[in-house]
Amino acid sequence: MSSHGALPSRAAIVATAQESIAGGSLSFAAASRLFRLDMRERAWLLYAWCRRCDDLADAQYLGHAATSEADAAERLALIREGAEAVLSGKRIGDPGFDALGVLNAELPLPRQLIDDVIAGFALDAEDWRPRSEADLLRYCYHVAGAVGCLMALVMGVDARDEATLDRACDLGIGFQLANIARDVEADDRVGRCYLPLEWLCEMDIPPGQHMKPPFRSRLAVLVRRLAEQAQAYEASGRAGTPKLPFRAAWAVLAAAGIYGAIGRKVAAAGEHAWDHRVRTGTLEKIGWILRAGGEAGVRQRLYGQQLRDADLWTRPRQPAARPVTR
Repeated sequence: MSSHGALPSRAAIVATAQESIAGGSLSFAAASRLFRLDMRERAWLLYAWCRRCDDLADAQYLGHAATSEADAAERLALIREGAEAVLSGKRIGDPGFDALGVLNAELPLPRQLIDDVIAGFALDAEDWRPRSEADLLRYCYHVAGAVGCLMALVMGVDARDEATLDRACDLGIGFQLANIARDVEADDRVGRCYLPLEWLCEMDIPPGQHMKPPFRSRLAVLVRRLAEQAQAYEASGRAGTPKLPFRAAWAVLAAAGIYGAIGRKVAAAGEHAWDHRVRTGTLEKIGWILRAGGEAGVRQRLYGQQLRDADLWTRPRQPAARPVTR
């Protein structure tokens, strides 16, 4: 990161943020097109910062070719220093971090939520592993649920509306659980495993051996559990859409359908889920977008009366964030 030379304009930062989401997530890029322009650009800015931090934490580019390098502490320091600089009003010449600065200048964000997201990158940089299901869900909060809360603020949700923020957090957790289910094999290649140690012990799978052929059938059972949990959190997230403007609700429901389909496909594939990377195709995305438009139109009737499931994990209330146990 450098602050030398001419710094990019807002338009240039937004353009780079658009490129980031287009290259990093076809699913989220498709759904973001449904926002009105100002909301769309702010969603891109938030994604660009998250993508940049994730790439730094994992020594990768746009979510690909993650490595396990020895300089994790230095990369985490860059994440913290970059965020601190742009939140204080500086431009540092790094489009991903400057995206956060632009967004925060236009829509001041709760610092605790920013810190909670960075705490998730710290866990990845430190090669953290969950022991229990509660650990896994707290991790999902840091890397995705807190981002869901920030996205809700981008979409106009009042920061005091805890119930709607809970729903946004749930949707983020659902996305992350589906992502973990899909990427079990890819994570294993770089020496990571987000399946709770207690789950592995329940299935008599030795830690670090879950991708070995003798354990594939048992692994499929655990991943089906992940996918079922993802669906439960996705369903809870959908119930927050009555509080959103129509186009924002449409975008959220489209993302829920598109990304949720990934977890369902992984569960359905069983032991073959990791033969190739599970995706949703272009026609599937279009189908989910069309379906989401209809759902958004009747979202109050579909989701407005649903009570949040008391058995779901609940995010920490701000400003006292609950740390992940180690």
